[in-house]
Amino acid sequence: MANTASAKKATRKIARRTEVNKARRSRVRGYIRKVEEAIASGDKDAAAEALKQAQPELMRAATKGVVHRNTASRKVSRLAKRVKAISA
Repeated sequence: MANTASAKKATRKIARRTEVNKARRSRVRGYIRKVEEAIASGDKDAAAEALKQAQPELMRAATKGVVHRNTASRKVSRLAKRVKAISA
């Protein structure tokens, strides 16, 4: 248990950040899921549009420190590769 005032404040800050990060991570997962579903349905236009929306969200999460920069880039790259591979 935190004893000092600064430790108590730090605990409150951590709790707030955790909530924000959870929400952001959940949003990212939702966007990724939309791309995955569009790829699975074989709809190239829908998949491309979903990827276009997911990419900035992933990069924003990386900027905010929710996910690592390289992880976000890797996910975008792999999704883009899969969208491109849909029968053109």
